Amino acid sequence: MGKAGLDRHDNAILEALTAEGRLSLTELARRIGLSKSPTQARVKRLEEDGVITGYRALVDPIRVGREHVAFVEVKLSDTREAALTAFNAGVVKIPEVEECHMLAAEFDYLLKVRCRDMRDYRRVLGEAISSLPHVAHSTTHVAMQAVKDDLSGM
Repeated sequence: MGKAGLDRHDNAILEALTAEGRLSLTELARRIGLSKSPTQARVKRLEEDGVITGYRALVDPIRVGREHVAFVEVKLSDTREAALTAFNAGVVKIPEVEECHMLAAEFDYLLKVRCRDMRDYRRVLGEAISSLPHVAHSTTHVAMQAVKDDLSGM
């Protein structure tokens, strides 16, 4: 058994489902070299143990009009636990924020924001992000091209 009690079959399941989440159980079993019943039991165990946390459709953001990507450095005026909790509770409610990471850096958070265009981004920044609790200032970096991301498959 490897990391988190996972053996080579578990890791093969995770690799296959990460690449193709809609694999049939029969095809998954064939790929990992087990019969259908033990494969099904392993997938169920991985789900129950929280190793597999869900399944989702990946949507091409360009085809749905959300091609503008900005990374926003956010510096808070207060970094005590209550302030961090308040910021966290607010940022998760902003649908345009795809990712939010607390960092050990010159700023406190890094946000990945996806919008229709620069005008839409300015609205999100001005009305939502800047209004979050304890935001002192922010710095925006606009992405020109995605060389590698979860959606590109590269």
